[in-house]
This record gives sequence, C-alpha cells and structure tokens, in this order.
Amino acid sequence: MAGKKSLEERIESTKSHLKENLNTVRAGRANPALLDKVMVNYYGSPTPLKALANVSVPDPRTLMISPFDPKSVSDIERAINEANIGINPANDGKVIRLAIPQLTEERRKELTKVVKNYGEEAKVAVRNLRRDENDALKKMQKDGDLTEDDLKEELDEVQKKVEAAIKDIDAIIADKDKELMEV
Repeated sequence: MAGKKSLEERIESTKSHLKENLNTVRAGRANPALLDKVMVNYYGSPTPLKALANVSVPDPRTLMISPFDPKSVSDIERAINEANIGINPANDGKVIRLAIPQLTEERRKELTKVVKNYGEEAKVAVRNLRRDENDALKKMQKDGDLTEDDLKEELDEVQKKVEAAIKDIDAIIADKDKELMEV
C-alpha cells in the first residue's frame, strides 16, 4: 500500500546508519571514515573535520590530515584527542599524522562487542519499523480501506521485508567482525 515504499526507504536508511557507525570502529587499518564524527572548534563554532582539512591514507597504517588553514593545526589536534578514538596525533606544524597501531586480541574482542551492539540497535530499529507499519495496516483495515485477506497479505509482505533486512544486517556485522579479526 502507500506505506510500502516508505518502509523500504526507512529500512535502507537504518542499514546505511549502521554502516556509518561501523565505519567509525577502528579495524587496525587506516580508514578516513574513522574521523567522520570528529568536530573541531574552529573560531568558536563546531565544524566537521572534513570541512577543515584533507584526510589521506599515505600507507595502510597512517592517516594524514592536511588542514586548509595552517593556523587550525592545534585546534584539529585538540579535537582528535577529545574525540577519544584511541590514537595520539603527531603534528609537524603543517600536517597531522595518525599512526594506526595494531589491535591487541583483547581490543579486537571489545570492538566485536561494540559492533554487535550496533547490529542489535539496527535490528531493534527495523523491528520498530515493522510494528509501526503493521499498526498502520491494521488501522487501514479497521477504517475499511483494507479487506481481511489484503491485511494478511500486506502483513506477510512486511514480515518478509523485515526478515530480509535483518539477514542483511547480520551479513554487515559478520563482515565487520571478519575485518576486525584479521591480523
């Protein structure tokens, strides 16, 4: 019915939000997405790091941040420290380098728990979407806009979409776990 497209869009939105969250989990490899949530206090206003600097990956274990404004180096360095990503920035006055250390076995296990939590949050969000959609369909049936057979058909369709979304979420989580456990 009318809610079908919006259900699919909301499920896709949930999955993309999950992927964004997972990108911020450090997997032992340099990934510019690690800095996506870093906000720099630039002339008194919080500004995304991406807007103030170019982030590059000169080698698999290093992120290099080249600020557009050389005066902002110390502000960016402070923001990275405050973001608590577990990496100390090294600055030479012009660029900031982040050396990504190897993950210890203990840290890998902690990160897999974080990843699983993100996965559970995404599954709960999808289940909430199912509940909202089912409630809307039942209201349509109560209002006489849907027959009992149509309602059953629609509810089955919603359930199939939710099951597919949960399977996708499990696959995304499994990929991230595999990435974390690579040495």
